[in-house]
Amino acid sequence: MVTSSYPLHPGDGTAPFIEEIARGVVRRGHAVDVVLPEHPRLARPAEDGLAFFPYRYAPTQRFAVWGYAQSLVADTRLRLELPLVAPLAALGLRRAVAARLRAARYDVAHLHWVIPNAALVTGALWRAGVPQVVSLHGSDVFMAERIGFLGDLAGRAFHRAGAVTACSGDLHRRAVALGSPAERTRTVPYGVDAGLFAPRAVDPGLRQSLGVADGELLVFAFGRLVEKKGLRFLIEAAARADRRCAFVIAGDGSLREALEAQARAAGARVQFTGALRREQIAAALAVADVVAVPSVIDSAGNVDGLPNALLEALAAGAAVVASRVAGIPDVVEDGVNGLLVPPGDGTALAAAIARLAQDAPLRARLAEEARCRARTQLTWDAAALAFEECYARAQALDQRPRH
Repeated sequence: MVTSSYPLHPGDGTAPFIEEIARGVVRRGHAVDVVLPEHPRLARPAEDGLAFFPYRYAPTQRFAVWGYAQSLVADTRLRLELPLVAPLAALGLRRAVAARLRAARYDVAHLHWVIPNAALVTGALWRAGVPQVVSLHGSDVFMAERIGFLGDLAGRAFHRAGAVTACSGDLHRRAVALGSPAERTRTVPYGVDAGLFAPRAVDPGLRQSLGVADGELLVFAFGRLVEKKGLRFLIEAAARADRRCAFVIAGDGSLREALEAQARAAGARVQFTGALRREQIAAALAVADVVAVPSVIDSAGNVDGLPNALLEALAAGAAVVASRVAGIPDVVEDGVNGLLVPPGDGTALAAAIARLAQDAPLRARLAEEARCRARTQLTWDAAALAFEECYARAQALDQRPRH
């Protein structure tokens, strides 16, 4: 398994979906070797069936900007250091994959993010006769769509893959438009840890620590503070909301200072907590009355594939208000297990929150259905089974001529 992001340590919120995919595959009886970039804070001991092989690429810590959600500034443009680092990272990754191919015989290579990972190593794997599965997560397709030569590299990787997976229907369609063969492309939604993110007893002390009094409505949002998360529209909604509604935004990112300034200027009742560990997020979801996932297509055209925050809120049994964009409508049916609003519409978002604030039975009904769907349709075990089927397909197709 080749990836450019992974939780840096147990409980870290960096690309938790990659960890869940790897562990899900291990639970199905397979052994997984993970090749990933070095990072100053990476601390991942081996687990049963799961081993890690970080590769070195940066001459100094200043240039450790490859992967781990560091390569893009605000998810819209490349970091200035990246052109200097990219050749070193490419060389480091190729050497790491070559070393693994010498050390072991692999039945399949699972390559996360077509750009950069699959594009960089598909040739070596092809020549070694290792079947390949490429999984798309959003930013890779975004880059391939906007930079011509990256689109060409993605097309070559698609051609060599026995299967291509996308985490949403929207990403699936865009991948096919980039050249991924339709008959080998499959939508495999992310799953969610329904044990960690589950309804639990409300902690009054936590609500109090967040500045929420008894009888007030707590609206919670979390994730990286970048444009595509749409949080400026949530702040617009907060400015319109009844003063008995308290808004809490958890996370960190390049827009934090701007979002805090927007909230102050608007007189909106919004508290920023900074980044929280996954256990803390689960506890906050348990005390929230409404969870907002106001994703948008950002100014550069980037958008989430399928937000992890959404899946975790559904599993926790939260009443969710989310944008009708990208993969969100794949898992949220308006009025059934959540409310959907147009992306980038603070007025509509405010109206949906007000509706939920005034209708406790509706909140309870949406929350119950959200939890039910997450537990039955959005599990990591179901995702792992789908990936296993893709592995088998890639192996079956591996006899086609190489050129």
